[in-house]
Amino acid sequence: MRFGRLGKLSHGYNAMTTRESDMLMDIGYQVMAEGEIVAFEDALQETAFVILQGAAEISWGGKKEVMHRSSLFDENPYALHVPHGTQVVIKAQKPSEILVQKTPNERGFAPVFYRPEDVQADIFGAGLWQGTAERTVRTIFDYDNAPYSNMVNGEVINTPGCWSGYIPHKHPQPEVYTYKFDRPQGFGAAFIGDNAFKITHNSWSEITGGYMHPQVTAPGYAMWYSWMIRHLDGDPWKKTRTDLEEHVWLLDPEADIWQPKGRK
Repeated sequence: MRFGRLGKLSHGYNAMTTRESDMLMDIGYQVMAEGEIVAFEDALQETAFVILQGAAEISWGGKKEVMHRSSLFDENPYALHVPHGTQVVIKAQKPSEILVQKTPNERGFAPVFYRPEDVQADIFGAGLWQGTAERTVRTIFDYDNAPYSNMVNGEVINTPGCWSGYIPHKHPQPEVYTYKFDRPQGFGAAFIGDNAFKITHNSWSEITGGYMHPQVTAPGYAMWYSWMIRHLDGDPWKKTRTDLEEHVWLLDPEADIWQPKGRK
């Protein structure tokens, strides 16, 4: 497990994790100026491109689409997912920021372009724990709709002051979270096993398989994070998780949770 901070992003590629690490994935932010053109092609790795802000024309295999986004918090993303050996060319129509996720995959598959309406968005934690862990979970692709992939890619929106990844849970597959806040001074905390880390704008956490990993954002600050899981050979992530036994009682809808006297 590891935690890192990028601070203010630089023009070009801002690397976070590498496939040589325990995370088994190359992950970074590509920051582009208006009119800039960047080409990608990886002979060994499948790649996902998720636009975070701006607008960009993206082309591959004779096809062309436009990805745009003005709000991480209010808009589902556009994304492109391609197999190894596919050339992708991105031309920024505005200053843009794109999340890039890669991992080795020898399987071939047809590239998939995801529009906002294709992204599954669910509310987790609704009506539980006095609303303290209600959040929006977006899934771009996982084993259900992309079983040919070695990766999972999605997003979470934490309401100010609320928790996610709750109750504390673990799974054997490695996972990476990359964080942003609606205001750059926003902050929160990530818990990985028995260690706690301060989350800040453009920070990230590397979660080795088998570690519990809940997190929380401070009151007043909405938190966005990308969640990216690497399937293990012969053991893909299929939404299975192991909850921390001492907190399982909280899953009971009738759980008796303390609140101040006289308050309903």
